[in-house]
Amino acid sequence: MPDTDLIPKLLNRLRMRQVALILAVGEHVTLRKASAELGMTQPAATKMIHELESALGQRLFERVGRGQKLTAAGTSVLRYFRGMRGSVESMTRELAELKLGSSGRVSVGSIMAPSPRLLTRAIITLKKAYPLLSVDVTMDTSDRLFELLREGVLDVAIGRIRDAHRGEDYVFKPLENEALAVVVGVRHPLGQKKSVRFSALLDYPWILQPAPSPMREVLEQEFRLLQAPTPKGLIETASILTTTSLIAETDMIGVIPQSIADSYARHGLVKILPCRIQHKMEAFGSITRKDRPLSEAARFFLEALHGQKPDLPA
Repeated sequence: MPDTDLIPKLLNRLRMRQVALILAVGEHVTLRKASAELGMTQPAATKMIHELESALGQRLFERVGRGQKLTAAGTSVLRYFRGMRGSVESMTRELAELKLGSSGRVSVGSIMAPSPRLLTRAIITLKKAYPLLSVDVTMDTSDRLFELLREGVLDVAIGRIRDAHRGEDYVFKPLENEALAVVVGVRHPLGQKKSVRFSALLDYPWILQPAPSPMREVLEQEFRLLQAPTPKGLIETASILTTTSLIAETDMIGVIPQSIADSYARHGLVKILPCRIQHKMEAFGSITRKDRPLSEAARFFLEALHGQKPDLPA
């Protein structure tokens, strides 16, 4: 357990210039380039690093040949400093919005599955309570959304979290399990069949989400079950629009969330094949950082997302 008595001492000794230097090293790799970007001499940068190492009680760099690289402790510090930068960026954006007379900003990232119902409902509830609030919505895969959350770009992510990240730094609250649907164009040769084996799909070209997204992992498991390699000549995209546009013009096979597929099928844009995917995806949910306080509006959004009745702002 960390010695909490050391935290006030560390905060007193930690300087934002040191934070900026470590971030620059993470971007430029070498201390020479990092110090040049900050307008510092390399000896001055080295001295600053030594002061930071003294405050933390661990070495952050080790010599490799003529250069230096981050130690495991240095990599950990860099990760947390990136989170600090993200918090400062979030604060700056919110202050800028307040200065312009709005009610601030909430940045949300989501996978596609919650979009038609859960996400839409939560945003509508949020906007009724905060009419002047700006809301940024980013749609992407779970792994990419997690990176954006860690970097401070997002206040809330809606997706899946890997076991390695289920720890003290993040709060994961499950929402729903996500069913998957195999979709094709309305004129696809398999579109009129009453039953389609998954193995029959291997004769056609595929569109899949990029690795290492959870949806891609599920499909990889399905291919392994058939002792079949991942189809060659893949088109890899997380875009539902790109997927549906491609299958409309070709005989390609796509896999998208069932909730999205049902909506598109009702409008005659895709055909859902009667094909069972045996492997299941883990539940998706909201992900927030414990070390980054949420704004009042972001907390309101989170409660609305989970079907709670949030208190209206005063």
